[in-house]
Amino acid sequence: MPTTLEQSKIMDLRNWYLFFLLLFLSAFSENISGQEYDPKTTTQKFASVLQIINFAYVDTVSEEDLVEKAIIATLHELDPHSTYISRKDLKRANEPLTGNFEGIGISFQVYKDTLLVISPVPGGPSEKLGILAGDKIIKIDGQEFTGKKLNNNLVQEKLRGKKGTTVDVSIYRQGRKNLIKYTITRDKIPINSIDAAFITQPRIGYIKINRFSRSTMDEFHKAIGELKDNGMRDLILDLRGNSGGYLDVAIDLADEFLGYGKIVVYTQGSSSPKRKYKSTFRGEFENGKLVVLIDEGSASASEIVAGAVQDWDRGIIIGRRSFGKGLVQRPYYLPDSSVIRLTIARYYTPTGRCIQKPYDEGYDEYYDDLAIRLRSGELTNPDSINFPDSLKYYTPNHRVVYGGGGIMPDEFVPWDSTKYTDFYVDLLSKGVFNDFVLDYMDHERKELKKKYPTFAKFNHYYVIDETIIQSFLSFSKKMKVKPIP
Repeated sequence: MPTTLEQSKIMDLRNWYLFFLLLFLSAFSENISGQEYDPKTTTQKFASVLQIINFAYVDTVSEEDLVEKAIIATLHELDPHSTYISRKDLKRANEPLTGNFEGIGISFQVYKDTLLVISPVPGGPSEKLGILAGDKIIKIDGQEFTGKKLNNNLVQEKLRGKKGTTVDVSIYRQGRKNLIKYTITRDKIPINSIDAAFITQPRIGYIKINRFSRSTMDEFHKAIGELKDNGMRDLILDLRGNSGGYLDVAIDLADEFLGYGKIVVYTQGSSSPKRKYKSTFRGEFENGKLVVLIDEGSASASEIVAGAVQDWDRGIIIGRRSFGKGLVQRPYYLPDSSVIRLTIARYYTPTGRCIQKPYDEGYDEYYDDLAIRLRSGELTNPDSINFPDSLKYYTPNHRVVYGGGGIMPDEFVPWDSTKYTDFYVDLLSKGVFNDFVLDYMDHERKELKKKYPTFAKFNHYYVIDETIIQSFLSFSKKMKVKPIP
């Protein structure tokens, strides 16, 4: 029989978990009493399991760890984008949308006991060396870095560090027989939304947005104001590789291109009533020609903008089919200040398209989708994509657009695989480009300054001729990087 102290401990534990689970379940719905709900088969049942484990299990266990694993497993059963973030990880999880840090500059996920690169941060050390989305980091500083013990905290400890310090990583990349070795010099990783903004040709501006963060609209207004001052009348908006961010920021950006009163997007879920978001009077670019660039890495908030532009015939979408994330998450804080980002609704484009790609086949199929697209030929041939008539929608100008699994562009651009040849990858991974430029500048700096006194003159007249190309190839051989026959 349990002692009085043990009974008290069990009751405290049971009451705490009941409180926690009731709070957890109440987040699923604004009116939980309207659902079928039997405590004997839900909260009480789970609390009883924990009570029995705590009292009778052969070894000492951490109730906190058990609860966290239970939450993660529960969310895993819902959809690929409902996630749990511990209190320790919360600040770091929000950094890409709110701040900056020092490290190697990647967005990552621990997937199947392996560290998967979701995307390199534009302008960061990893991108400069040629690390790609989909790469798997197998070793860090010569030590195996896979297995069940791998978690976010361990990754942060190994890859973050002071600016100027280095870390060696070995990466597996599909199609390569051997691991690719990189020595990455850590740096301060700026979390800017806009990578580039400039005039490409007379009257044509270009803006590249890498994410939808809290600073995006301020950066956009500054960029487009400067472009207009330089004579911009038409705009290329580059959302390639933009994995999303805040829903309200995406709505604000789409608002810049649409006239008053147009639906930008609407959301709806079983516990979330339909909500429409419409454009206002404040658009900064409602009349010029607009092109939006997307690819398979454009997701979520990017798809909201591209979908609104396409559905209202406001501009032309160019590129490849976007990722296909049409789910809306809302953060719910738990009693210990950890958070679940729970999918509460689907979003729909103005014509009514839901572009969330299927996830009923499980996580593996969902996250292998891009590899499946490559194998099927979709990334190089648009004819490999077949949409059923049930996914057809019509814009106000009677153009056909499609729902189901992403935004299909109006003009298709095939994937360019030439930039990822083994020779090119080796040049990047070993820093040959950077080293050659530094060496070249050391020898030619005086002559270059004399010939090109301003950047504008250099940008207009400088030509990379055959002599420089041969010099580069000779330099790469000295660095023991040779073209692969």
